[in-house]
Amino acid sequence: MPNSPESSGESVSNSSSGRDQTPNSPAQVAASDPPGSTQADDSQPPNGSFGHTRRAARTLLRALRQDLQASSVLAKIKTAALSWRTKLRSTRPGIASAPFKWMTSALVRVGRGQRSKPHDSRRSAPFIAGWRKFAIGLALLVCLIAGSVLVWALKDVPWSEIRDGTLKPIVVLETADGAPLVRQGPYQGPYARYDQFPPHLIDSVLSIEDRRFMDHFGVDPRGIGRALLRNLEAGAVVEGGSTITQQLIKLQYLDSDRTIKRKIQEVVIAFWLEWKLGKAEILTRYLNSVYLGAGATGMPAAARIYFNKDIGALNLPESAMLAGLLRAPSQWNPIDNFEGARQRTLVVLDAMAANGKITEPQAAEAKTSFARLHPTTPTPRSGSWFADWISPQASEIAGSSPGSTTVRTTLVPRLQQIAEKVVKRALDSEGKTVEASQAALVAMTPDGAVVAMVGGRDYKASQFNRAVTAMRQPGSTFKLFVYYAALKAGLTLSDQVPDAPIDINGWSPENSGGNYRGWVTLAEAFARSLNAATVALAEEVGLDNVIAAARELGIDAPLANTPSLALGTSEVNLLNLTSAYASVQLGRAPVRPWGIIDFQAAGQPKTFRVGLQAKPNVDLSPYQSDLLGLLQLVVEHGTGRGADPGTFAAGKTGTSQNNRDAWFVGFTEALVVGVWVGNDDDAPMKGVTGGDLPAHIWRDFMREATTEPTLNGMRSTEAVVDGQGAPLSCNITACARSYRSFRPSDCTYQPYSGSRRLCEK
Repeated sequence: MPNSPESSGESVSNSSSGRDQTPNSPAQVAASDPPGSTQADDSQPPNGSFGHTRRAARTLLRALRQDLQASSVLAKIKTAALSWRTKLRSTRPGIASAPFKWMTSALVRVGRGQRSKPHDSRRSAPFIAGWRKFAIGLALLVCLIAGSVLVWALKDVPWSEIRDGTLKPIVVLETADGAPLVRQGPYQGPYARYDQFPPHLIDSVLSIEDRRFMDHFGVDPRGIGRALLRNLEAGAVVEGGSTITQQLIKLQYLDSDRTIKRKIQEVVIAFWLEWKLGKAEILTRYLNSVYLGAGATGMPAAARIYFNKDIGALNLPESAMLAGLLRAPSQWNPIDNFEGARQRTLVVLDAMAANGKITEPQAAEAKTSFARLHPTTPTPRSGSWFADWISPQASEIAGSSPGSTTVRTTLVPRLQQIAEKVVKRALDSEGKTVEASQAALVAMTPDGAVVAMVGGRDYKASQFNRAVTAMRQPGSTFKLFVYYAALKAGLTLSDQVPDAPIDINGWSPENSGGNYRGWVTLAEAFARSLNAATVALAEEVGLDNVIAAARELGIDAPLANTPSLALGTSEVNLLNLTSAYASVQLGRAPVRPWGIIDFQAAGQPKTFRVGLQAKPNVDLSPYQSDLLGLLQLVVEHGTGRGADPGTFAAGKTGTSQNNRDAWFVGFTEALVVGVWVGNDDDAPMKGVTGGDLPAHIWRDFMREATTEPTLNGMRSTEAVVDGQGAPLSCNITACARSYRSFRPSDCTYQPYSGSRRLCEK
């Protein structure tokens, strides 16, 4: 029969609901269930042992519940639950509504030892389902926000560039003998492969910068926590938690802004790099791109700047010093702060010993040897003016090729040193007396290979290249073109020309000293540099022909069609004028100055010759002997006697109006050299002519340079040959003009169909 509250000895606690309480005991449930009800699972057990086991378990639980109902603990729980719910209803109406209503009812049922009624489960199901939906929705919202943040942060990351390892183009200049041509200022050497770095350099870098590099996945939580604790203890930032992978990302791919976006990018890229590249490639990129002070970027450049060594030749203390510079390269630069660099090196060696990379005795020995170490920046082999002149051409050859391109130049270090020495010595000894503050010198082979270049007195004081950029009046050195035009017009050196006062539309040129010699031969007029006779000759030949002769020999500067042109009043630069004289020595014109022998891009198996980009196509052999005779006569008997080096020499002096510019340009068997002396402000010098200070500088240089054995070595370049044994040459200028797809790094172009082809122009 129905189970009433009176028969059970219990009062109805949920009176406000107006609904009867359902039975709680298993016996009552079984009695109230109608025949055939599916609720009485234990009355109709399934066949097999599982049904018997389940029925036994239910019996055991029923007995346990009856024991709990008889205990005083259960009575206390029931009383407390009823009291708490009654108090809630009286003080805060409605607070017992779901979910609180459900919780208090549950507590009461626990106190009574009753199980939840079927309709109570149904009432709590919407609540549970609601919370489940809320949790799922919240998770989806969080995922959506996180995904949106990642898309926003990573949308501008150069993934392909990072994946392909795209490197900035770097041009590495070498001298003619293959030695590094180190420039003053920023310098980055060729990229080194992983196997080119000595193991002790890698060990020293990892020991001081990221000793867990081989174990973490781009971000090191342990290192971050350690750095955080040490920074908190010190009250300042004394240690960073960035891994080498993160440092590489900062160096090459991301800016240095401390924003949330950049930090997200850094972490994601770090994991991606570790997965995509691997440890060796990451470390290789890092060592090639990190700044190490004194203008050196990358370990190869630092090895050259500080020790004048290739990267593979570094010993243990040198490697430890370079690793120590990573934290503060400007502060511990050994050139400016040797003691600071030494102390930092000791720290690195101790870290290597603690990390098990070296033993304590090895560390002690390295510390002792470092005390005798004296890093110093090598003297730039270029004098810097040459490097400044050739770098744009080298960069054009390298193009946008990723990585390093090694470019071998024509510069001969020993000749460069001689040139710098004689220019400085002459200005120091005579310059102040004659009020000459600057000088320039260019030396080249007869085919135009520039082997030495001095653009002024002191590169550190002024980087202006007076040998290339300065445009000055050449004076009588221009007369070479007047007499070449006369020879082309059919005159001979024995023909005569009047050396007398001449008036051309109110302009009257004068000879030096004011004397005139009457009728003189062309040879005498040239040797004595007679102005009146030369102007008369130019008028007879025609100024148009004089200009054409100058162009034929290679003069590119604007030339004014005026009578004074014959005396060199149109400005030229020293490099151009010297190359024009080289045409006479070579016997073909025009000679164009050049400075690159060959080049090889990183990853390319071939080296390509550059050399002459345009071969001289004018044959001077009909006039060469006469021109050589004229120039040789100047040195032997004329105004250029002060340039006589004691061997075969030919050249011409030149002095502009009021002694503002003084020149001597000439050649020996092996070299063509031009010298200019003057002042940047165009101030007159005290009586300086081309036969004085410039001729003396030319003579002193030639006396030392003609005995230089490396001059022949410069010509015998080691060019790579193809399968047929022919030198691989690359005419950069012609190929670039012919093919828009031309790629200088391997001298190829892309045809309309098929693979790339070698440019053979």
